[in-house]
Amino acid sequence: MNKLIALLIAGTFALGSVAAMAQTPAIAPGGMGGGDKTPPEPVDAAKLKAQREAAKAAYANMTPEEKAAYKKQKAAQRQKDLQLQGNQATPNPPTTAAQTNALKAQKGTPKELTTPAQRQNALKDAEKAPGAGGGGN
Repeated sequence: MNKLIALLIAGTFALGSVAAMAQTPAIAPGGMGGGDKTPPEPVDAAKLKAQREAAKAAYANMTPEEKAAYKKQKAAQRQKDLQLQGNQATPNPPTTAAQTNALKAQKGTPKELTTPAQRQNALKDAEKAPGAGGGGN
């Protein structure tokens, strides 16, 4: 009975994915796949639940020493991930004298003032450039 249910679920997902592939074009109209507006595929809840149950069973079969080592390894991994995330989130100040001088020189330069005519010309150039998003297909 369980094999029959599993077979029906697998068949449903297989037919659903075939139907979804039939509806999407092979090449997006905008060029190199940039115009793909399809939503992400749904998560296979049954597969995730089966993986979770398998992980629970494996954890239940571990010895206390293996459980302690597993917990220690997971804690170290979480700490490493948090540290990497924190490093990416906070900007680091310049560390060398050359970096500090370059930053000071950049702060001292005034921004380039543009006239409306210059901005209009830049806009026209951007529209003429190949690959510009104008939707002109």
